Amino acid sequence: MSLVTNPTKVERGVLMEAREVEFDFGQTPALRKASVTVNEGEILAVMGPSGSGKSTLLHCLAGILVPKHGEIRLSGERIDTYPESERSALRRDTFGFVFQFGQLVPELSAEENVALPLLLGGLRRNESLVRAREWFGRLGIEGLEGRRSGELSGGQAQRVALARGLVAHPKVLFADEPTGSLDSLTGELVMELLVTVAREDGTTVVLVTHEARVAAYADREVIVRDGQVSSLTETAS
Repeated sequence: MSLVTNPTKVERGVLMEAREVEFDFGQTPALRKASVTVNEGEILAVMGPSGSGKSTLLHCLAGILVPKHGEIRLSGERIDTYPESERSALRRDTFGFVFQFGQLVPELSAEENVALPLLLGGLRRNESLVRAREWFGRLGIEGLEGRRSGELSGGQAQRVALARGLVAHPKVLFADEPTGSLDSLTGELVMELLVTVAREDGTTVVLVTHEARVAAYADREVIVRDGQVSSLTETAS
């Protein structure tokens, strides 16, 4: 990064790293010696066509999948060797997630969906709901706290999902095609909110997308093809 060409950027240390990661689905290789670094506080876009391995790479970084070979490190410490219980705790306490279709719990209200990571972390219900409600105004969805997912538009539901991913102030937010089910205007709104909140909170974001207009919101792009990270570019901003 050049502080001369873009004075808003600062040098940051490596927060996460995948080192020569390999992963197979049965006999089908998904990742082949894939390596990538994620710097603290940056927004990294992982791009590539469908089936390229980009979502698999995200799932390995997030401790959802365990690589067949290679290493996943967080703050220099290997996490791929953690037992499932410790990786689950990491996903609950340190990571946040936003997926393409939101994956809200339909039986819960919007505010209960947002509060869910706090409840799972052991915070009392009343305090969890108070902290959850703070996000509705922040993301422009005030007044929707009591609605269930079936009563929300796609954009509203995805903003609720974004609030849920950020409510516990995670160190890393993993966003897998967060605008994939939205129209272009709504998708841009969600991305603007995601980037704004991540910057304000200092959250590192790993963003999987196949759309250049979504990747343009990131600080950097990596391109995944055939299970390998084949090129590295820096977005203009």
